[in-house]
Amino acid sequence: MNFESFSKLSLELKTSLGKTLILADPHIAFELSRGIRIRTYFEKKLAEFINSNNPDLVILLGDIKEPIGMSTFTKKLLLEFFSNLRDFRIIITKGNHDGLIEEIITEFPNVKVVNHFLLDDVLFIHGHQNLPDMEFKKAVLGHIHPAVSVKVGGVVRKAKCFLKISKFLIMPTINPYLEGFEIREGIKMIPFLKNSKEGEVFLPDGTYLGSIKFDSYSNF
Repeated sequence: MNFESFSKLSLELKTSLGKTLILADPHIAFELSRGIRIRTYFEKKLAEFINSNNPDLVILLGDIKEPIGMSTFTKKLLLEFFSNLRDFRIIITKGNHDGLIEEIITEFPNVKVVNHFLLDDVLFIHGHQNLPDMEFKKAVLGHIHPAVSVKVGGVVRKAKCFLKISKFLIMPTINPYLEGFEIREGIKMIPFLKNSKEGEVFLPDGTYLGSIKFDSYSNF
């Protein structure tokens, strides 16, 4: 795990609020629920990556934590994570795993939890709920951890990807320990995109794989 991998799985935009760093679905405190018996210190390394970028604004597209509730272990990791980010303005678009996260955020005045965030006609959301009633030109979301099957040297491997459907860009999970959902299944979990027919696929290194039809199961 290094800063380069975080960089490829995140977005950096110039906005009216300055240098804006966007990332999705960190799922902090994922270790126990995923059967990992050692501390990965993923959240510490992610905070170091954010600090190294020195953004004016950080947008976290939901599912900040893995457990639905708020265990002692989860609370400890979240407090450590946000304590290392006190110098940055942070917006969280609340995800389906983020129950009770407000209990932590009250200690950090630089962090705000919202259902959606509109910046320069770009809508930022998690993706598990219906769209808010507002005008926007583009939208960026997470939620489904998009991944595709890619054939490399005769071997089929699952790879994280960015998925573009019309004016919507779906980001992969920033967590390198989480693999992702096959996009044909994942798209069904987004209410306003579940009936989409196709989308464009980009690997984290920027490679454009082309268009993929959601009713077909061919690999790239």
